[in-house]
Amino acid sequence: MTYSETLSYLFTKLAMYQRVGASAYKADLNNTKAICKLLDNPENKFKSVHVAGTNGKGSTSHMLAAVLQSAGYKVGLYTSPHLKDFRERIKINGRMIPKKYVMNFVDKYKNDFEKINPSFFEWSTGLAFDYFAKEKVDIAIIETGLGGRLDSTNVISPLLSIIINISYDHQNLLGNTLKEIAYEKAGIIKQNGIIVIGEKQKETKNFFQKKAKEKNALLLYAEDYANAKNISCELKGIYQEKNIPTVLVASEILNHQGYEISSKAVAKGLKDVCKLTGLRGRWEVLSKKPLIVADIAHNEAGIKEVFKQVKTIKYKKLHVVFGTVNDKDIQKILSLLPKKAIYYFCKANIPRALDENILSEKAKTIRLNGKTFDNVKQALGTAKKNAFSNDFILVTGSAFVVAEAI
Repeated sequence: MTYSETLSYLFTKLAMYQRVGASAYKADLNNTKAICKLLDNPENKFKSVHVAGTNGKGSTSHMLAAVLQSAGYKVGLYTSPHLKDFRERIKINGRMIPKKYVMNFVDKYKNDFEKINPSFFEWSTGLAFDYFAKEKVDIAIIETGLGGRLDSTNVISPLLSIIINISYDHQNLLGNTLKEIAYEKAGIIKQNGIIVIGEKQKETKNFFQKKAKEKNALLLYAEDYANAKNISCELKGIYQEKNIPTVLVASEILNHQGYEISSKAVAKGLKDVCKLTGLRGRWEVLSKKPLIVADIAHNEAGIKEVFKQVKTIKYKKLHVVFGTVNDKDIQKILSLLPKKAIYYFCKANIPRALDENILSEKAKTIRLNGKTFDNVKQALGTAKKNAFSNDFILVTGSAFVVAEAI
């Protein structure tokens, strides 16, 4: 198969959560364990850090990878979803996995994997682990796909586990309360391990302490040991002030575990995180006149943070290109959006996307008015035509909308 044919096979033959939703979610680790056994257990052949959380795990994973790269290490990075290219999910020192490696892997294991019947994410997790083991990375930063306890990545034995925060998202799979969601995320806490919690939240604090005690794990709250003051970071979202302390504490823990990470390496990693890792879509400035910003915020907590930053920007009119997926509590999200804005409701090109007309109707019930577009390109193009140089265009609501915008 060519590379295009290989991707087509992966995207169409295998259930992919980001595209189709809950039907792709496998609520156990049996497939992943079978895949790892078939691959001679690559997850045991490299050191790792495991990162979970509702918001910020992608940013945190990239920042920590950039810090380790700046310290001179060969760093694997496994994250999701991708924005433009599937290979964004699997990188070593910022370079995407080669197309040939993906093609050869799929060709070699296609028949064996089909007997296991894995999801897209289970397949890509096996690919990432195999690649990192074969390339002998010094360490890999592994981001969970969804949840933690039953996430495909939860077969590793990391040096350190991180849970950034807990907020409402994927309630249909993870639970309807913060404690239920925390239970799923806490599944990455390992026996006698180290767990860093990014944000201390009253709803989950006691629960995490109890789980850590059960596992005899050392629990640290990042905000007790570090802050983001006077730190220059290439990621300009103000919400990164909540993620940076976690990166600082994790770096210090890894220092104590034999990784030599100087303060200079930490500073360089944070200052050049996008250049080093290729991260995109986090308060990313696409244009300055008019100001166009794209951010993948897609749940209540993320949207709150983004519009908190919008309030700090000077502009004449606010234009919002907005789309989402059909399994979110969209009414709660819409209630957070400013009424004094011009909306361009759109639909990303995935099956899971919420129809733009349904989105618009729901928005009208809370006096958010705008036009509908059946694709992101047309919505953003219209916003650009309507905006003056001193206006502000924000593209948000979904990683898939941002992917098509950039």
